[in-house]
Amino acid sequence: MTDKGEEERSPPPGFEISRSRGPYTTRNGPVCRATAEGDLRSGIWVLERHCNSMGFMHGGMVSSFADGALAWAVWHATRKMSVTLKLTTSFFGTIRPGDWLEAHPEVISVDDGVVHVVADLLVDGATAAARADATFRVLRRTAK
Repeated sequence: MTDKGEEERSPPPGFEISRSRGPYTTRNGPVCRATAEGDLRSGIWVLERHCNSMGFMHGGMVSSFADGALAWAVWHATRKMSVTLKLTTSFFGTIRPGDWLEAHPEVISVDDGVVHVVADLLVDGATAAARADATFRVLRRTAK
């Protein structure tokens, strides 16, 4: 889904548009996932609608994207759905419309249903723009 005047862009090589998107992510995406086995990266083309009045990606959108990328890593580690208990995002630079933003998550620990995960958020896969640190609680039921 794109707003009027926003160009639909294909994912870069090695990524595809995520098929596991709810209404919120569908509206605010599209979010892409890496296709290689074991590659947990998520990515998004930054669009005008993701930006604040100063012309760069809104901090809330960066955090929202990071939250979904981290939850994806939790799913892969536990094969269970989860909810966010805590999310902290540190910002290092601005992210502009047209940038490709990638999240590179790493699961730090899984202990009694609580998962700690971090992700570096990189523009064009190289320039550090932010870092997210989160704690998730896995749910008893598994995804359909």
